[in-house]
Amino acid sequence: MARPRAKIDIEEVEKLYSMLCTDDEVAAFVGVSTPTLRRRMRQRKFRETVERAKARGKVSVRRNLFRMASNGNVAAAIFLAKNILGYRDVVANEHTGPQGGPIQLAAKPNLSQLTDDELRQLQTIARKSLPAARD
Repeated sequence: MARPRAKIDIEEVEKLYSMLCTDDEVAAFVGVSTPTLRRRMRQRKFRETVERAKARGKVSVRRNLFRMASNGNVAAAIFLAKNILGYRDVVANEHTGPQGGPIQLAAKPNLSQLTDDELRQLQTIARKSLPAARD
């Protein structure tokens, strides 16, 4: 015999979703498991009620945020500008070489200024780092 269908108070669910609660929070509050709540979402009326409540919650948040920005809250204004208008912070980093000039790139190092001893040391390091030649 199947378990009896869980009673879910749709008015409570609507209030909770309008406060932008998560599925887990709503399920715990109304006393059902999250999978049970999600299964109930398959019913058109239930799903539409939840979607409408979530939309009301988002509009409420946006309204309050807009009111804060209109009243001079700089952080709220910046948030809205970035998220609604697409503004973004841009940080430009420039790297320069000696005395602010361009960075010099060379394909091969200039070894002509090295002493014979320094050249021998480089050759030793190079031989140690190269894999042994195969026959």
